[in-house]
Amino acid sequence: MLLTLEGLDGSGKTTCVAALRESPALAGATFTREPTTSWYGEAVRRSLVDDDADPLAELFLYTADHAAHLSRTVKPALDRGEVVVSDRYSDSRYAYQGATLSDRFDDAVETVRELHQPWTCPPDATIYLDIDPETGARRSGATNKFETASYLADVRENYERLVAAAPDRFIRIDASRPVDAVRRDVLTAAEQLI
Repeated sequence: MLLTLEGLDGSGKTTCVAALRESPALAGATFTREPTTSWYGEAVRRSLVDDDADPLAELFLYTADHAAHLSRTVKPALDRGEVVVSDRYSDSRYAYQGATLSDRFDDAVETVRELHQPWTCPPDATIYLDIDPETGARRSGATNKFETASYLADVRENYERLVAAAPDRFIRIDASRPVDAVRRDVLTAAEQLI
């Protein structure tokens, strides 16, 4: 099973993944994230702090990182019969790069999805931590160009579109609540899925 955690910056994904690592139900699971710690992921992180990075070039950096992540981590773990839990995955690309490239394509979300379609491995389930853009930007500290409230509003619209297209895959959790409540709901959802 491939379980992904998605949501805006500041929604608490990384905190919730840390809690999932402690769950006995997920003992032996492979925990991973995007961007990865590979040199592809490092290139992605460098682009995040470069206000002049070309958005289309960034898309391909993210795509390369995702491809390496699939071939080196996700697919081998799934082939071994393990549960894989990923802090961000392809939906982040669709939502974030869809917002970034909205001025270049008529339907940027669909363009990014089509780029991935021939080779990506779709998640079996996605826990979506839903939070309003202002709270997400405040919590994340707006440390890069993708963490402003106005940008996150566009990203949230894209996530809503993805959720509407695959409602059976997404489990929505209100991430505006106190962290203990969010963490508890994520643990419950993940343990029920496993």
